Order: sequence, then structure tokens, then C-alpha cells
Amino acid sequence: MTSDPRIGAISLPDTRARRVVEQLLEGSGVALNGLAPWDMQILHPDLFSRLLHQGTLGLGEAYMEGWWDCERIDEMIHRMLRHGLGERAHTPTERMLYRLQNGLFNLQSKARAYIVGEAHYDLGNDLFERMLDPTLCYSCGYWRQADTLHQAQVAKLDLAARKLNLAPGMKVLDIGCGWGSFAEHAARHYGVEVTGITISKEQAELARRRCQDLPVTIHLQDYRELEGQYDRIVSIGMFEHVGHRNYRTYFDTVARLLVPDGLFLLHTIGSNNSEISADPWIHKYIFPNGVLPSAMHISRASESYLLMEDWQNFGADYDRTLMAWLTNFTARWPEIADRYNETTRRMFRYYLSACAGAFRARDLQLWQIVFSMGREGRYDAAR
Repeated sequence: MTSDPRIGAISLPDTRARRVVEQLLEGSGVALNGLAPWDMQILHPDLFSRLLHQGTLGLGEAYMEGWWDCERIDEMIHRMLRHGLGERAHTPTERMLYRLQNGLFNLQSKARAYIVGEAHYDLGNDLFERMLDPTLCYSCGYWRQADTLHQAQVAKLDLAARKLNLAPGMKVLDIGCGWGSFAEHAARHYGVEVTGITISKEQAELARRRCQDLPVTIHLQDYRELEGQYDRIVSIGMFEHVGHRNYRTYFDTVARLLVPDGLFLLHTIGSNNSEISADPWIHKYIFPNGVLPSAMHISRASESYLLMEDWQNFGADYDRTLMAWLTNFTARWPEIADRYNETTRRMFRYYLSACAGAFRARDLQLWQIVFSMGREGRYDAAR
């Protein structure tokens, strides 16, 4: 990564497209070819027309292709979103195509469940091992009393375990277990027996190796195929892949698998509104078929099956988590650069930075929600 992205910036052509982009940015604090670290440095003369025609998809793709640069993309996105450019950055065609696609197809059907695993999570364990902390948690850390990424991730795992009131001998189901982070923590520190499922072959293989000395079983499996009964169920960073057409099926499955006095913890990114949409760049390059739930989506889909006991929002912590991942990714990229390409590096840099900016602007949230089957007595959530 160049130390000064302004190097190589071109003089700006006086075109209608450029003037429209400048008008959109006016008041945001983001300038074109400016001196601030969050200013866009223009490296291709056709960038402006591309942005107006392709919206956020064009913004991300143009960065991957080297059409523009920015030292602090996170701050650029933060300022743009606080200025209200989030909604205006999506073109009408882009919105129409996504709604049409969602209306005609179940993008998160059982047959399509493994697409995101193959496209993103199977990209390479060597990359994720360098970007993440030793727990291999690929979800928001809990920074309330943490100073490092590792401390924040251990705190998040333990917070979930304490909210579930884990006790030795319990049978626990981990839906979307990733690389086995929670399964290992819960089995090792709370003496529980864990069954974890993931739709990523790479995650499943590494999770099995990590947990081989523990009472942990890992399956390559879709949640709709699950059977059995569990004292506790946890799902951390997986619900974003379920999709609005399947929310009721998801909660029906959890209720069917949970014992009468059991508890279920859902840890998910959340949207501020209930419009069914997805950022087209994230949809295409990072999490295919992903969609973020709103509070209404979750409450409506779950109310026939489960009783909501607790709801905690620590979305602001995701900003710090993503920036820590970006620091790790940048520092350790040279170790794996020969196995990937420059486009992949720019893709991850843009993804981590843009998402950090979105959480910083409070455009996205992170929720931990605890449900029961309607157990008797008072439930006191850990914090």
C-alpha cells in the first residue's frame, strides 16, 4: 500500500458527471484529490460517470481496479454516510434488480446454502488466520473491558456462554460454528458437549483439528437438516445468511431442537430499517445472497416460536473489531501475497474499511438476543 495515495492522482476533467459527484459530496467533508487522509484521489478520468451509472457497486469495483485511492476509506465512508449519501448511492436500476431477484427467487434456499461458503469462507484459511485473532472469531468482539482484539473476542465468547448459563454436561448446538471458536471455548471452559455446523469445508476441517481433544463434533451441514434435542443453542454471525424468506423456518427449527427449559442466543448484524436490500458490492464479492435483518424481522419471525428474554446492542464495537482486522491484514499481507493477487488485497481493504465506516456512522448494528421457550422464573442476562 502506497504511503501517500495522492501520488498519481490525475487532474480532474470538467465534466457534468464530475460536477454531479462534487455536488453530492458537498458538505460531507470529503473532497476530490484533497489533502485530508479521507479524501478520494482520482486515478481514472471515467470514474465519475461510472459512479453515477453503477452506484456503490461501481465505487467498490473501481477501487479494486485502481481507479481511485484513499488513505482512510473508513473515514471517507463514515463521512459519506453521516452526510446521507447511503441511500442516494444506490441507483434505481440496482434497487429494482435486487427486489425483482428477491421476489422471484429464494436466494438462501437449501440448494443455495453453500454458495457463500465456497465464495468467501473457503477462500483460504491462511488469509483468515492472519487477519483474525487466535480464537478465529469472524464476528464482532466485545470491547467493554478489552484493550486488544484477542481480549475482545474472548470476552464476546464468554459473554455468550454466560448469557446461556452454560453448565457441565449440557448439550449445545452451534449453528454456523465457523472455525470452531465458540465450540472450543464452551467445551474447554464450561464442560459442555458441542455440536457445530458450518457450510464451509475449510472451516469444518480446521474446526475439527482445533477441537480434536474436546467433546466437540463438527458437521458440514445446513441448519434445515438438523435433528435432535439440545439444552442450549447459539448462532454467532450466521443469521445474516438466512434471508427473509427463511426467517420463520429458522426459528421453527430452533424451537424444535430446543428442550423446554432451554435457551437460544442469536448474535447478528442488524439493519436500521426493514427494507429488503443488500449492498450490491458486498452481495457480489463478499457475502453472496446475504441480507441483514431488522428488529422487526426478528421479532415477527420469532414470536410464534420463542420468548425474547434479552436484547443487547453493541454495534459500535464492530468498528473497532474491523479496524483491528484491517491492521492485521495489512501487516501480514506480505506473508501470503504470493498466493493471492493485488485485486484480492484491495477487495479486502475496501471491505474491512467500508464496513468499519458504516458501523462508525451507526448505519449498522450488532445484536445479541436471548430467547427461551417460555421458561418459568426470571432471566437475568450477563453483561
